[in-house]
Amino acid sequence: MNRIRNFCIIAHIDHGKSTLADRLLELTSTLSARDMENQVLDDMDLEKEKGITIKSHAIQMNYNGYRLNLIDTPGHVDFSYEVSRSIAACEGALLVVDATQGVQAQTISNLYMAIDHGLEIIPILNKIDMDSAQPDIVADEICDLLGCDPDDIFRVSARTGEGVPPILDAIVEKIPAPKGDPEAPLQALIFDSVFNSFRGVIAYFKVSNGSVRKGDKVKFVATGMEYEVEEVGSLKMKLMPGTEVGCGDVGYIITGIKSAVEVKVGDTITHTARPCENAIAGFEEVKPMVFAGMYPVQADKFEELRSVLEKFQLNDASFVYEPESSLALGSGFRCGFLGLLHLEIVQERLYREFDMDVITTVPNVSYKVYTMQGEVLDVHNPSGLPAPTLIDHIEEPYIRAQIISKTEFFGPIMKLCLDRRGTLVSQHYITADRVELNYDMPLSEIVFDFYDKLKTISKGYASFDYHITQYRPAKLVKLDILLNGEPADALSTLIHEDNAYTFGRKMCEKLKDLIPRQQFDIPIQAAIGAKIIARETVKQVRKDVTAKCYGGDVTRKRKLLEKQKEGKKRMRQIGTVQVPQSAFMAVLKLDS
Repeated sequence: MNRIRNFCIIAHIDHGKSTLADRLLELTSTLSARDMENQVLDDMDLEKEKGITIKSHAIQMNYNGYRLNLIDTPGHVDFSYEVSRSIAACEGALLVVDATQGVQAQTISNLYMAIDHGLEIIPILNKIDMDSAQPDIVADEICDLLGCDPDDIFRVSARTGEGVPPILDAIVEKIPAPKGDPEAPLQALIFDSVFNSFRGVIAYFKVSNGSVRKGDKVKFVATGMEYEVEEVGSLKMKLMPGTEVGCGDVGYIITGIKSAVEVKVGDTITHTARPCENAIAGFEEVKPMVFAGMYPVQADKFEELRSVLEKFQLNDASFVYEPESSLALGSGFRCGFLGLLHLEIVQERLYREFDMDVITTVPNVSYKVYTMQGEVLDVHNPSGLPAPTLIDHIEEPYIRAQIISKTEFFGPIMKLCLDRRGTLVSQHYITADRVELNYDMPLSEIVFDFYDKLKTISKGYASFDYHITQYRPAKLVKLDILLNGEPADALSTLIHEDNAYTFGRKMCEKLKDLIPRQQFDIPIQAAIGAKIIARETVKQVRKDVTAKCYGGDVTRKRKLLEKQKEGKKRMRQIGTVQVPQSAFMAVLKLDS
């Protein structure tokens, strides 16, 4: 056990975590030069395309007789749950800070998460080879944050490899070996799992006490299910089978589980014959921030979508779902996400990894509705709202937003936050040209495009982090979209009264461009209750029925036109309007 070190790499998005991991893998000869590529641990096509880490990746390295278990983590706020799970399986963390950007919002929130778990922090200043780097100024920021000495900070360039070798020695010297009793009953924490169509569920775990061998009878504490261990081993670039995973080590286990629901991330594994007394305190339950409906494009694919979501949830424990039905779209699932980027990534991964095409409805947040009878309802979906006469008041979730930016963007950022019903709580200058702003804002105001807008007005410099604080009363109304007089419930939203008219107007204009023309006029209306607040019309495609009449009496033309008019009237009564998927996605990108 004294020769094991478990550590993770934490940082703000795009500060060079995966590149640093590449250099560590090279220095420990974990990969041959032929297999080496940029961001080698980001094995999803989507991660390489977007240049971000979406999943935590665990890998084992050998260095001077020590076993180093590294977990590379994501940096985006939407994937912070992955970070919290990685931290629970480690004793130390490398805190990476970009020398050109300085300390940013996710740097601070990930650091606090690591400190709360009692991890040993090794500060690293990356990208010192860049022309715009300010290593001394940023080093001072890190010292203020950690209370460390400037000499304790490693100055490196993960891209060129400069200054990286001493980090390996620091990991061995500074990060403590895992604690635990090899003779005690087995106690292991599952921190991730994947589904393999040939082997079943593969669970990644860290052993806190005892050890697990191939052929052992084990029990999963949360579900109470018992299995025989078919295979255990360590996590290299590929799974490396072994005979035993010892105390303090990280590995994988295959028990032939075929049903995804039998494995829960955060569960404890123990022996059947000699179980441990207590389960390990897992992770806090994830709280979804954004809810949206997911429906199969073909109605008969509902059961297929259910099994796909079950398998997907294994790989992404922060994703939650429950069945629901919609008038317009049939049977589907109400899904909870940690943010809009998370929603976009889930939709893309379902298509690429499982070949499952889904329709996603307009996202919204969860509200608390207080009825006249004194009941409190959690409403995730506008269609679940009681009748207006039964509602006493509605409360919406508020967040504390932390924005760190250059002082030159101070004005535009304040205006953006005020436009989104934000209240300034505090402002504080980190250095002469960097400011930290704290705002109280409704979560619903940041769900759509707040982060994109913030990046645009700050030229990509501002960083943003938030956490839910409380629920507050709000003047909310349900905005319905009517197509040809029929409500399209998938486009309904709960919105603040002051923004309803503008949002309804823009929705109608956008849908007018996206809905294909039919043989009859399609009115698109935005309504609050029975009151119509905006309207657009998709004009009909007109067939020239009088083309065959040349000359002759005008009554012949009239007769043909009247006949056409009757047909259109009948068609309009029975005609249905198909809403393309692009319409649902375009609503998210409405320019507020």
